[in-house]
Amino acid sequence: MSRDTRLSGVLHVLLHMAEHQGPVTSEVLARAMQTNAVVIRRTMAGLRKRGYVRSEKGHGGGWSLACDLNTVTLADVYEALDRPPLFAISNRSEAPQCLVEQAVNAALDRALHEAQELLLASFQGVTLAALSADFHRRLERHPSKRIGIDHV
Repeated sequence: MSRDTRLSGVLHVLLHMAEHQGPVTSEVLARAMQTNAVVIRRTMAGLRKRGYVRSEKGHGGGWSLACDLNTVTLADVYEALDRPPLFAISNRSEAPQCLVEQAVNAALDRALHEAQELLLASFQGVTLAALSADFHRRLERHPSKRIGIDHV
């Protein structure tokens, strides 16, 4: 079963961008994330629409942050990604008339809804600034005390 890593990936990109002076091209971000530049552009479009990033075309252009890290939460970024699925668990739907399947699905729906609400509430309590602060604490303990957008 495949996992959706868009939220983790875009948070990674945003924190790298916060550390970088000036715009960063989709190609550079794609190399850092080991993906295609088209994927980066598609993912960043939702963030741009919400005003979290901006893009500049032409020589010296690229993506840059357009928000205050203290005001943007994980929940905000999750919303900007159009709320990707949080869980891989899903209901069976092969026999919707089956009363057993209905009972199982009702119980799973209830539990998954409660878990999702709890997770989203937790996302509301974590800002990009908090992630950045954690990164800086880790960087202080890192032997080289430097990590660039290319992870070197």
